[in-house]
Amino acid sequence: MASIIIHQEKIKNPGDVLKVCPFGAIQYENGVLSISAACKMCKLCVKNGPVGAFELVEQPLVQIDKDAWRGIAVYVEHTHGEIHPVTFELIGKARELAAKIAHPVYAVFVGYQITSKAEELRHYGVDRIYVYDQPELEVFRAEPYAAAMEDFITALRPSTVLVGGTTVGRSLAPRVAAHFRTGLTADCTKLDMQPNTDLDQIRPAFGGNIMAHIRTRNHRPQFATVRYKIFSAPPRLQQPRGEIQVMYLDPERLRSGVRVLSIESKPVVENIENAEVIVAVGRGLRKEQDLELIRALAERLGGQIASTRPLIEAGWVDPRRQIGLSGRTVSPKLLITCGISGSVQFTAGMGAANFVVAINNDPQAHIFKVAHLGLVGDLYEIIPALLQQLGSGQPSQVQEHLKTVKSEVIG
Repeated sequence: MASIIIHQEKIKNPGDVLKVCPFGAIQYENGVLSISAACKMCKLCVKNGPVGAFELVEQPLVQIDKDAWRGIAVYVEHTHGEIHPVTFELIGKARELAAKIAHPVYAVFVGYQITSKAEELRHYGVDRIYVYDQPELEVFRAEPYAAAMEDFITALRPSTVLVGGTTVGRSLAPRVAAHFRTGLTADCTKLDMQPNTDLDQIRPAFGGNIMAHIRTRNHRPQFATVRYKIFSAPPRLQQPRGEIQVMYLDPERLRSGVRVLSIESKPVVENIENAEVIVAVGRGLRKEQDLELIRALAERLGGQIASTRPLIEAGWVDPRRQIGLSGRTVSPKLLITCGISGSVQFTAGMGAANFVVAINNDPQAHIFKVAHLGLVGDLYEIIPALLQQLGSGQPSQVQEHLKTVKSEVIG
């Protein structure tokens, strides 16, 4: 950390000094100059201010003992004990990362009447499962759940904590990270581990125009949240392994200022995250009525339709069907993109698709760099041709049909 100190005695005209900072961070009150929270640490005051008036002081950084933090922990996302699939995906990634540094993998399960449900986690290679099973934890409230996580981290001192990028995870992880005054990278798309246990955290930044590479070099634990469908879940083991350890917290530590009056279940809706076949459409669609063409192709393949952000903003498609950074992450067996250029914002949400077919009339479109099969042409000509030749079938069979269509329609 660094700070700027003002030597008041070296300033003769305080009014003139206020103009040195382009952000208005230098303030003058009651005859004293000070620097506000608006300071960007650009150091222009040190460079352009009166000689010796502003001094940049670097505070010594206390080095952390990384060897004192060991293990990779996964927060178990669940609803009334039913474990969310993102948990298994994170366990798979945690095992991969832990193998590089010979660390154990932990799972932290917080709730009420969930101990029996924890048995399923033993089939995914977790070394130890810590269960906080108390009445005060029956429904999610940030304060008591954070208290349980803080208790676990204080006792086990894991080097890394992975949390699902869900509504609950995005509420819980920042609170716990702030408690330990450590770093948190949200919505990571890639994770890797350095030999010194520094976690490589990669995520889109500046609206998806760059990929930020983040490391928490001198704080522990390291927190990262990851969306559902970014990673693949490991195969379920026939023989369970690992231990279950039930933890206990004084009910006083689980007090909350929030009182849950009732819980209402949302109606079940079709979810593109779980679709095996998706037909996605973008700016290449000329008018809303033409969605029927996209819908016909999706229905022929037994899949669902999705779209990019512009069509969502136009009100043509339900927001829950948006793929990308500000939408959903999908991993279908077959993804057909129609009139989509392939911006980073979109491709970040479909990178886990098994087989990608791109239809676009621009041969230089970025989508062709990430597609397994590219059809260069007008979607209004290609899709009707596909509908004529495609029979119903499994995604793997459809891929073979598409290769034939490429040769016959595109040449």
